[in-house]
Amino acid sequence: MSVEKQINTIPDELAGLRLDQALARIFPEYSRNRLKDWLLTGAITVQGGPKRPRDRVFGGEIVELVEQVGPSVRAEAEPIMLDIVHEDDQLLVVNKAAGLVVHPGAGNPAGTLMNGLLHQCPALEEIPRAGIIHRLDKDTSGLLVVAKTLTTHTALLRLLEDRKISRHYLALCKGVLTGGGSISEPISRHPIDRKRMSVQQNGKPSVTHFTVKERFEAFTFVNVKLETGRTHQIRVHFAYRRHALVGDQIYGGRLALPKGASEEMIQVLRHFKRQALHAARLAFIHPITEKLVDLEIPPPKDFMMLVDVMRRDAAGD
Repeated sequence: MSVEKQINTIPDELAGLRLDQALARIFPEYSRNRLKDWLLTGAITVQGGPKRPRDRVFGGEIVELVEQVGPSVRAEAEPIMLDIVHEDDQLLVVNKAAGLVVHPGAGNPAGTLMNGLLHQCPALEEIPRAGIIHRLDKDTSGLLVVAKTLTTHTALLRLLEDRKISRHYLALCKGVLTGGGSISEPISRHPIDRKRMSVQQNGKPSVTHFTVKERFEAFTFVNVKLETGRTHQIRVHFAYRRHALVGDQIYGGRLALPKGASEEMIQVLRHFKRQALHAARLAFIHPITEKLVDLEIPPPKDFMMLVDVMRRDAAGD
């Protein structure tokens, strides 16, 4: 692994800005989150010493950035079948299958999307998190964008931070919603169960927009659009509103079969062991070509089977 050092001076016209804001101006090739991490770990120093992201700058300060260049992931490449729906020299978009973990971690050291991406495109070893810009939960299916170059990785992270990547989901929730709306509740780690997230007043601002696509006897088919992208956000927000997603093993509670449900409905619900959530559409301006990338993919068969059974049950067939 090699080390690259950059030395820059904060221009006088940036005086008064927070340090993290000023760094984003003088090092535009890096994402704001990456610059903040480097600042907190000491890879960035100001006037030879550490500073906090919120510290104000006066102009004229000398900033030194020490970047470690080399492989950024340790996952092994594996020949995993991936459904790539778009690819060019700069990025790719994959339709992640339900059940596929995105990153290696405790309990999932291999067999992840990252392992498959490294086999598909070995150059991703040089990109943070193998180019993966955002994540989907293991049991959520759908579209996920991956950067193939460091420049594109930084640009896509900027788009994500600025909420310029439009992410639309399809979901089935419990209960019958009367109409669409927005859920604006802060989310943070659950105070007791650290594997879960929950609505907490001291959490990060989180906003979910939704519209009703179709109503059934005891369920609602909804379109969901994320304004923010917190961990488990859609699942937590709908559970908070007492309309947990169908099949959600963490936030949905015990399976409650609707009164009068057909035997077919009962069997399908009992065997649907994941949250009914699908990342159906992804839209953004390509950071290099500046053309619109707008992709849409239908839900997998198990999701649509559930929808079909709910339709038949609601119609009394």
